[in-house]
Amino acid sequence: MKSSTISSNLSFNETSMTYCVAISVDAGIVFCSDSRTNAGVDQISTYSKMFNFNAAPDRQFVLLSSGNLATSQSTLAQLQSDIGKNTPINLNTVSTIGEAADYIGEVYRRQLEKHDGSNLEFESTFLLGGQIQGSQHRVVKIYSAGNHITSSKDTPYLQIGESKYGTPILDRIISLDTSLETAALCALVSMDSTMRSNLTVGPPVEILLYKANSFITSNYNRFDEDSEYLRELKKNWDQKLKEAFNLLPPLAWAASWEKVAGNNSGTF
Repeated sequence: MKSSTISSNLSFNETSMTYCVAISVDAGIVFCSDSRTNAGVDQISTYSKMFNFNAAPDRQFVLLSSGNLATSQSTLAQLQSDIGKNTPINLNTVSTIGEAADYIGEVYRRQLEKHDGSNLEFESTFLLGGQIQGSQHRVVKIYSAGNHITSSKDTPYLQIGESKYGTPILDRIISLDTSLETAALCALVSMDSTMRSNLTVGPPVEILLYKANSFITSNYNRFDEDSEYLRELKKNWDQKLKEAFNLLPPLAWAASWEKVAGNNSGTF
């Protein structure tokens, strides 16, 4: 995947009502994002929310963004400019993912102040994932205040945007020993669930895999609205959910079990 081009032809109040997820497992990281944005009910457009930087050979970074496009894209442009100018602090000079997150948070806050730091409409949030040689790969979530949290053993994925609809499948499937391929499928099902329940989230859907200790990204794909694969994924997931639902115990059986359990309460 090549570094994304930052567009400057944006409305300042254009906002990405988005869903992005980054899943960090032992095998690496899966990044997934939608591309729908809006500046009002009748003004829908698409912009990539996934950015891969021209980092040094000993590191790899991918950034996902949500919120105000003017702020997030000016932040991304500044990050790229700092790399190009080889400023004292940039993504090629930081020594840890935590330092990278702190640096991005500072750049973001400066860009936010240029637009209107007191206006919530200009705020953005980010997911940063990657690895620096000699340390473990990680995913961090950078909040609008510039602070951040990291993924962990108990929370191997982080989300930004419209996250609630896509969470259940992640909670049920993802663990640290999940394969990258399974995590990628899980991310796409999570995205499909979100798009089904919230029309402000939509294709193109981008997905990118990072294999631990490789320092290169691979298996990038962009699924457009007419993607046959997305249609088949949605069709099969819907069908399997209905099949599983039809196998649930009938309510009559549940009522009978509850009655027996109630009669036995208090006995040991």
